[in-house]
Amino acid sequence: MAEASTSAGKNTKSGFTAEERAAMRERAKELKASANREEAIKAVLAAIAEMPDEERAVAERLHAVVTEAAPELDPRLWYGQPAYAKGGAIVCFFQNPSKFKTRYTTLGFNDSANLDDGTMWPTSFAITSLTAESEKAITALVKKAVG
Repeated sequence: MAEASTSAGKNTKSGFTAEERAAMRERAKELKASANREEAIKAVLAAIAEMPDEERAVAERLHAVVTEAAPELDPRLWYGQPAYAKGGAIVCFFQNPSKFKTRYTTLGFNDSANLDDGTMWPTSFAITSLTAESEKAITALVKKAVG
């Protein structure tokens, strides 16, 4: 029998923390929504709308930059965060700072992204604000990632 784990003073029989169980519930909802592109887009926009003001401004612009750079990507939620998939595989995603307790938004790329550059390359980027220069760099990264 598995031992119970303790999270914030509460025991769980499953061994998962409350945050992990919440993420799994979010993921189950996402899988249902991602079957329908229109519903998936609505879910992404709703998740962005729920973000704190400063994070929402970055997320809205980042969403626009990604979808303009690669309209063939399918927006969807991935663990409660906006992500963009090609052929069902997540290519890129972002994580808002308040959810992950960081001081910056993260734009990340999964292994399905075509970013290979020799034997080592970056797969995530910290974003504190979006400028014309950073939007141009993101556009180039997304286009390269999609191939």
